[in-house]
Amino acid sequence: MHSFRTHRETTMTTAHHPIAIIGAGLGGLTLARVLHTRGIQATVFDLEAGRHVRTQGGMLDIHQDSGQAALHAAGLYEPFRELVHPGGEALRLLDHNAVVALQEDDDGTGDRPEVDRGQLRDLLLDSLPEGTVRWGAKVTGARPLGEGRHEVAFAGGGTITTGLLVGADGAWSRIRPLLSPARPAYTGISFVELDLLDAAVRHPGSADLIGGGSFFALDGRRAVLAHHETDGSLHVYLARRADEDWLDGIDFTDTAAAKTALLAEFAGWDERFHTLIADADGALVPRRIHALPVGHRWDPVPGVTLLGDAAHLMSPFAGEGANLAMLDGAELGQAVAGHPGDTGAALAAYEKALFPRGEASAAESAASLEMLFGPDPVTRLAAQFTAYR
Repeated sequence: MHSFRTHRETTMTTAHHPIAIIGAGLGGLTLARVLHTRGIQATVFDLEAGRHVRTQGGMLDIHQDSGQAALHAAGLYEPFRELVHPGGEALRLLDHNAVVALQEDDDGTGDRPEVDRGQLRDLLLDSLPEGTVRWGAKVTGARPLGEGRHEVAFAGGGTITTGLLVGADGAWSRIRPLLSPARPAYTGISFVELDLLDAAVRHPGSADLIGGGSFFALDGRRAVLAHHETDGSLHVYLARRADEDWLDGIDFTDTAAAKTALLAEFAGWDERFHTLIADADGALVPRRIHALPVGHRWDPVPGVTLLGDAAHLMSPFAGEGANLAMLDGAELGQAVAGHPGDTGAALAAYEKALFPRGEASAAESAASLEMLFGPDPVTRLAAQFTAYR
C-alpha cells in the first residue's frame, strides 16, 4: 500500500489531466482507487487545504450490496474489515419518555458493519499513489471546450483541462450545472450536532442511554439520533421538523444560550435527553437537511458526469448516501476500464445503472423521513427494523 503525504496545491497552471475528479470524499476516492487498480491514472482536486483540516467524524454502516461491493472492487475489503467497530450494529429505539421500544445487541452476524468515516477515508487516501489528490484546489467553475473536453477554473486563477470530468463534489456541486439546473431543496428537517467526549468516564449515564451502537428516540416532530463512536465519544443529532429559518433564531456563537434554546425545544422529554444537551462538549453545529428531487437525472453530456451527493443528494434517513457514493465511484471506474478509449460508452453504461439506483434510494429516504417525523414513529420504525432483521 502506498504512503500518502499531505501537501497543499497553492497554484495551478493550465495542464491537461485525462481524468479529473472534483472532490476527495468517499465516492471520488473510491473512483480514483478503482481506476488505479486497473492501471488508469486520475487526479483528484479538493478544496480543503489537507486531509486533516476538517474532522470527518461519524459512524457509517457499510451495506453489503453497495459500500461493501465497492470495497471489493477497490481491493480494500480485507483492510476495511480491520476497521469495523465491534458492537457497532447494536440498536436502541426509544420514545420521548425514554421507554425502550426495541433493543438489539450486535452478535456479530449482521451484514451492515459500522466503521468510522474518517478511518475509511484514510484507508482510501492511503491506497492511492502520492500526488493523486491535489489539496487546496477550490473549483470556481467549469466550461465545455468541445469534443468532450472541459476546462476547470480554480480560486487563485489556475485552470486545467480534462477529457473526463467527474463531479464528486457534494450537495452544492460546481460541476452539476454542466448537466442539470437542479438545486437541492430544504426537506423541512433541521439538525443540531453535538458530542459528548470520553463518554464512559465523563458521561456514564448518557453512555448507558445511547448504548454501544445506533440510537433513535422519536416523538413525530423531534428526534434524538446518536451513535457510539470508536473513540469512545457519543455523536448526537438533535433533529426537528421546522421552517427553514428556525436555526437562524438560535445564537450558536453562544453555546450556553444555544443549549438553553434547545432544551426548551425538547421540553416534555425525559430528563436524560436534557442531560445529553446540557453536558455537550464543545460547540453545537447547526445543519439544514437538503435533497435533490427524487429521480434526478440528466441527458448525456460528452465527457462529464456526477456521482454521490452531486448526482442524488438525499436526506440521511435511509443510510444510503455514503454507500451509494462509493458504489457510484466503483461502477464508474469499472465502466471506464471496461470501455478503453470510449468515454461516451463508459458514461452511458454507468448512468444507465446510476439513475434508477439513485431514484430508488432517494424515494426510500424521503419515505423514511416522513415515517420518522410523522404519526406513531416509534411503532412504525420498530416494525420496519423487525421486518428487516
